[in-house]
Amino acid sequence: MRYCINCCIHLLPNDLHRQCFRCRGPNHNNQKCPVCKGDNKIPLYADSKQMKLLAVLEVRTDHTESWNGIFCLRKGKLCSLMFGLLIMTLVMASYILTGAKHGLLLIPSPFHYGAFTSNPSLMDNESLSDMKDHYQPSKINISYVKDYPSIKLIIDTITSKIEFVTRQRPDLEELRKQEPHMFSVIPNKFLPNSKNPCWYEEYRGNTTTDPYATNSYALYSKRFRTIFDYLRKVFWNHLYHYKDKHYRLRCLPHFYIIGQPKCGTTDLYDRLRLHPDVRFSAIKEPHWWTRKRFGIIRLRDGFHDRYPVEDYLDLFDLAAHQIQGVLQSEAAKERGKMNSIIIGEASASTMWDNNAWIFFYDNSTEGEPPFLIQDFIHAFQPNAKLIVMLRDPVERLYSDYLYFASANKSAEDFHEKVAESLQLFENCVLDYSLRACVYNNTLNNAMPVRLQVGLYVVYLLDWLTVFDKDQILVLRLEDHASNVKYTMHMVFQFLDLGPLSEKQEALITKSPASNTRRPEDRSLGPMLPTTKAILRDFYRPFNTKLAQVLFDDAFLWKRT
Repeated sequence: MRYCINCCIHLLPNDLHRQCFRCRGPNHNNQKCPVCKGDNKIPLYADSKQMKLLAVLEVRTDHTESWNGIFCLRKGKLCSLMFGLLIMTLVMASYILTGAKHGLLLIPSPFHYGAFTSNPSLMDNESLSDMKDHYQPSKINISYVKDYPSIKLIIDTITSKIEFVTRQRPDLEELRKQEPHMFSVIPNKFLPNSKNPCWYEEYRGNTTTDPYATNSYALYSKRFRTIFDYLRKVFWNHLYHYKDKHYRLRCLPHFYIIGQPKCGTTDLYDRLRLHPDVRFSAIKEPHWWTRKRFGIIRLRDGFHDRYPVEDYLDLFDLAAHQIQGVLQSEAAKERGKMNSIIIGEASASTMWDNNAWIFFYDNSTEGEPPFLIQDFIHAFQPNAKLIVMLRDPVERLYSDYLYFASANKSAEDFHEKVAESLQLFENCVLDYSLRACVYNNTLNNAMPVRLQVGLYVVYLLDWLTVFDKDQILVLRLEDHASNVKYTMHMVFQFLDLGPLSEKQEALITKSPASNTRRPEDRSLGPMLPTTKAILRDFYRPFNTKLAQVLFDDAFLWKRT
């Protein structure tokens, strides 16, 4: 038999007896209690044998014991009270946050940005077939309509600061000082019997050497390892032997699809690579010129080891093997046949992303980068061809937001991010030039949406400082969506590609569109009409300048 040492009552074997304060009445007397009387020491029963608790525990009987139960009761009530207050706080916080977002609060919301006060009464591509989703009707949110005048003042300030100034082009010696290793690897002349820029490079390794052991693309990305495993197997079969030396054919791209993201570059890439005379890099978007050569894998992860130019050239080995096969064929040797295979590269960041310059090039002028990507490409390939695919910048930005935003996506959230980004851009142009702000790494990382990517004319003008206009083909996604066959013929003609059979042409032009919008993003519907009006005002002066440069009013995007 066991006893409760506080209540002096018998306990059953399975009795937990937790409510002690209910078992001790106010008339309890230790002297009269059959268990407690004696010398105020409580006997303890264990295994049916009585033992004195004197050596284990001494219970003092004083008046404070009668308050133990009351204290327990008070502590329980206090915990209940605190828990209730916590629940009430969470409910109120939820109400405030939800009300602020949807304009339901009766007080001004603190969650709008800067001057955009709440009224008391109140996103590297999209499917061509999904473009109709942008033009569905949207419910008007009164609170965001009232934001328009305030945001329009910001846009007017930005517009007043727009000035398109021609940049100073760096000379070749300055470029050599910045990238001496690159200039030591890439020659200034290429094979005369190849349409694609290629050259032979001596290979000093032996049969036990892994030619791709140090390639950063293979080391840092698991999805590329299968490609490099195959290249290792066939590498030795494609070496050229001459006078007891081994040579490998190295190639650069003949053309680049340089931009822009979410403008249909993936669809263009997928169709072009179906052409029998076109090859691409082993990876669709190496991002070497803009990021990897600076050691940027992901901007949020900071800098890693810089990818050398050899790692970039490795990506074209598969295509180089095929070009070498043409050059070494009997027909080529006998008749001097020209290689007609060309290589392309489709990193959609090439046109606009110069965010890394500030960490490597110190001699900037008033915050503007002294060297841009196109300066280096032109230094090695003055005859390179460039393809640009653009779309209405307003719709591009929303598509970009839907694709890259990770959570809480909505038309309202997009509106707020646009407002904040416009404020940040305004703050920059008040102190710096337009070019300095467009290429400002800090600003671009701070803006919740990538407004700057839609300033097409700023980037295009900078590319035109080093390349001739006839080397750049500018297309519109809207035209490509309505007539794929026409735009692909323009590309084939621009790249001087040979004629196709009807079957080959049908395969290229009638294949399904690539990189469609995700179903969960479609369900969010179009942006708010007010947001669209704001972005139309912001991009209008840039589109006007673009149409003037290209002599084509279609780039005003008035009908979309």
